[in-house]
Amino acid sequence: MGGLREVAASFVVPGSSGVAVRDRLKGLTVADEEVLRLVGDLLGTLASRDLKARCAAGLEHDSKAWAERKWSLTGESSSRWAGSITKASHDQWALARRGQLAHIHSLEAGIATITRRLSLPLGTKGSRQAPGGYRSRQEWFAKSRRLHALEDRLQTARADRERGVVHVVRGGKQLLNTRHHLAQAGLGEEQWRARWEAGRRFLAADGESGIRFGNLTIRVTPDGEVSLRLPAPLVHLANAAHGRYVLAARVSFMHRGEDWRDRVSGNRAVAYRIHEDTARGRWYLTASWTIPPTKTVPLEAARANGMIGVDTNADHLAAWRLDRHGNPVGQPLRFDYDLSGTATHRDAQVRHALIRLLHWAKRHQLAIAIEDLDFTAETTREKHGRKKRFRKLISGMPTSRLRARLVSMAAELAIPIVAVDPAYTSRWGAQHWKQPLTSKSRKTTRHDAAAVAIGRRALGHPIRRRTAPPRTHRSDGYGHRTVQAEPGIPGREGNRPRVPGPRTRSVPPGCGAKAVDQNAQHRSGRSAEHEPWQQDSLPLSP
Repeated sequence: MGGLREVAASFVVPGSSGVAVRDRLKGLTVADEEVLRLVGDLLGTLASRDLKARCAAGLEHDSKAWAERKWSLTGESSSRWAGSITKASHDQWALARRGQLAHIHSLEAGIATITRRLSLPLGTKGSRQAPGGYRSRQEWFAKSRRLHALEDRLQTARADRERGVVHVVRGGKQLLNTRHHLAQAGLGEEQWRARWEAGRRFLAADGESGIRFGNLTIRVTPDGEVSLRLPAPLVHLANAAHGRYVLAARVSFMHRGEDWRDRVSGNRAVAYRIHEDTARGRWYLTASWTIPPTKTVPLEAARANGMIGVDTNADHLAAWRLDRHGNPVGQPLRFDYDLSGTATHRDAQVRHALIRLLHWAKRHQLAIAIEDLDFTAETTREKHGRKKRFRKLISGMPTSRLRARLVSMAAELAIPIVAVDPAYTSRWGAQHWKQPLTSKSRKTTRHDAAAVAIGRRALGHPIRRRTAPPRTHRSDGYGHRTVQAEPGIPGREGNRPRVPGPRTRSVPPGCGAKAVDQNAQHRSGRSAEHEPWQQDSLPLSP
């Protein structure tokens, strides 16, 4: 391959295995909100204490320790509240462990890059695969000091991982650090305190099959009535039997409401979470449940009608439709999105772009090919040195959010998603497809050409347009030199279509009418050899 890495095989992405829907709790009274805050604060305190115990146990934690943690919380809440709290603490500890491992890999990649660049002479030019030496002696000295700092961080992180130590903040580290920069965040101390308390509350309950309406702790009836089981210290606030509190608000899930109603009517497990949006002054209820994994179609079936190649960029999706032979069809489309602003706005922009892409694919009954992007090797800033704009571009690409959204939304429309290796798609697409697809009426961008390359790779075709021509005297043995059509396709060996417009003087129109007619060629075994104007061969004997 001449130094190029091996390209991984394409595969059909499996569908999502869970569903989450959300609705606003409208019509809550002041008493309802006060009860929700009291219950959330009490359970949040218990969750903080349990998370501390789970982190202190580290790698020595086992099922017996889990049972002891749950037993210690049951007396101050209930058995089911305690089960939800301990499970959430364990999941948060496991998430912190995965993040710790990713941080170690990032430090190792940064150290390896700096070490290599420090070993090179000053001013050494880099390549596409690896950066070169540093530009000046001052930069070399600064990076040598940064190398020592990264090595110290790596040593600390490895020691923490070996001992099972993680660093977790309930409510979020970002919100915690905002407390020291209230002016830049545009928040007052009271506003920050309200967000901090809301982020540390715990109002989540896991579902259980066979229980009435799928959840005993937070129960939602098919007609939308919401009630929750109060913890033991707050039972005196109950307004219904069995220590329950019924909220005045009603919920009706607009998205997948029928699926949710079927589950609660059949007493199947549904998990619920209640949280407050302090910026808007609203309360929300989120329902989630698991679904059987969507059966993926075979790769050959996804390729049957063609493919839509999609190139993911920082501000848009470039897409082009291809037939099953890998030929671009029609015009390329661009689906823009704006990733500035709040997280809710960014998420809405991504969803809007994806739904337009999916509707286009649904109209043409085609699968979607997308790059299996993973920038884990490029997250370190040492990879691209002073290219701050490029580093910002990579970090701003919504790869994980877009991939998760696309898979879940495509599963609802029964559209297969084919993931391809992103190696060299932009470079080879621009090399082989940008100029041929550019005309006076269409300006093909590098991203459009990359979309064609992605679609061809998903279809199993090479990215380049044609193979090398065979030797003249071996053309029959080598076969047709195009890779655009498979053997057996009608017209595969036929003439190219007549191109309208003026012709060159040296090649008059219609001169190649019999270019592919084998009987018109001077070759052994063809009928043209036995025409009356053909000269007989000389006899070998008298």
